[in-house]
Amino acid sequence: MDNLNKRHFTDLNIGDSASLTRQVTLHDIKLITATLEKMSEDKVGQCVLAGFPLEEIIKQPFWEASLLSVALETQLPDYKMHCTEVLINNIEQCVLGEPAHISLMVKNKDSSKHFITYKVLCVNADNKSIIDAEVTVQFLSQKPQPEGKECRRHDRPHLKILLSLAAILKPLRTAVVHPTSTEALEGALDAAKFGLIDPVFIGPKEKILNVAKKLNRDLSDYEIINTEHSHAAAIKSVALAFENQVQAIMKGNLHTDELMHAVLNKTSGLRTERRMSHVFAFDVPTYPRPLLITDAAINIYPSLEDKKDILQNALDLAHALHIKNPKVAILSAVETVSPYLKSTIEAAALCKMVDRRQITGGIVDGPLAFDNAISEAAALTKGIDSPVAGQADILLVPDVESGNMLAKQLEYLGDAEGAGIVLGARVPIILTSRADDTTSRMASCALAVLLAHKQRLK
Repeated sequence: MDNLNKRHFTDLNIGDSASLTRQVTLHDIKLITATLEKMSEDKVGQCVLAGFPLEEIIKQPFWEASLLSVALETQLPDYKMHCTEVLINNIEQCVLGEPAHISLMVKNKDSSKHFITYKVLCVNADNKSIIDAEVTVQFLSQKPQPEGKECRRHDRPHLKILLSLAAILKPLRTAVVHPTSTEALEGALDAAKFGLIDPVFIGPKEKILNVAKKLNRDLSDYEIINTEHSHAAAIKSVALAFENQVQAIMKGNLHTDELMHAVLNKTSGLRTERRMSHVFAFDVPTYPRPLLITDAAINIYPSLEDKKDILQNALDLAHALHIKNPKVAILSAVETVSPYLKSTIEAAALCKMVDRRQITGGIVDGPLAFDNAISEAAALTKGIDSPVAGQADILLVPDVESGNMLAKQLEYLGDAEGAGIVLGARVPIILTSRADDTTSRMASCALAVLLAHKQRLK
């Protein structure tokens, strides 16, 4: 069949089609099962998604199974589009490993509004329907970008899997602290729409409603707790978590220090016996697995005892993200233990703590320099024999300065996309940045959902 992914709106005609074949994975089955359950709960025959950019829709496997997502992502054009509707008319269970044949056909074309409706069918080897869906998109870019001028952003497969795992679970009732900016409010509303959180907005009510008005978003279905300012919003959010009225806290339009001051209060805060720490979960285009970095936000100069908790927090999160037997590289500037570099001595001590089962849940090695932690070739060149070298799932940094610089370098020079969360408190604390896009903000919420689910199972 003809390929659609290089053709613009003006080149597409009713009846044009494309197809691909792939094997059904366990991931596909889990998502299809979750979709069937959701359709049953809602007692409807159709699933509808609307109002989001197509580039985000195909990366959020919420209603649609990944077989549909794969078809959209690989076969639709690379031009800027907006998804107006995704309808799943029928979906059936499938068998692990069986071939799935997916086809797309242009069903309707509206030249006045630049709308295209695609019919999407997925069948198994016996020609039995697995998915029957329709996708309507609006082309926003009338002219293709010149080749080489603009490249399509990394498709973030690791974050997509993270979101799909969280979408299957029950949403978290979440205190959204001082959402008085468009980014803060929209991020929470998007996460709510995709079933990750059930938000309670806390802050100056009039300001929150004014922001919602600017965004043309309706807050009538959500609870808003009025406070005078951001400081009061942080205190109220922590109080709700302390009283078990919310299961998570999400940072809005306030400084991290202001929120964490309330969280760390010795009498009314959310402290546990574990040291609190922050983890970035990155999807790096040049790295074959998710990469967790800790701690790059909270503990400025952590002691050895602090690092013990920081490491255990990260290992617990990795297990919640379905990373089995995670591999940890304890970073320093060199790979050998030196009395002149404190980070190398602490790395060696942490490894011994793992040997003595003071820290559990993963394979830990250090000190390792960054190149040896993420590159097997670099480790081989230097003659480093390590079960972690080139395969690290977690990078434990020496201090917040090195961690913060590493995280920002990955993001701004390495095209990495990340999510952030604070661990070790009584509830997960979702930390987002004003620069985060939709996927990053929702991925941060997904971290909290998966962590809370894991903790409930203990």
